[in-house]
Amino acid sequence: MNMQLKITKIGNSAGVILPKELLAHLETAVGGELSVTKTPRGIELSAPESDFDAQMAVAREVMARRKRALAELAK
Repeated sequence: MNMQLKITKIGNSAGVILPKELLAHLETAVGGELSVTKTPRGIELSAPESDFDAQMAVAREVMARRKRALAELAK
């Protein structure tokens, strides 16, 4: 899917309007969220992973418990 989007001014920022076909392809809707990832070719838009927040909470808990071990490994 290739399409060109026009950049418009929104207050002090800029934005693009996503056509409904693109929103459907991204499996999101108005008011939804998108993840933005930097890639070698530019950026990638994708629907956020539903369990990402839970995974990050577990990772933070492990990092907090193993702080000294992680600091030693980082040397």
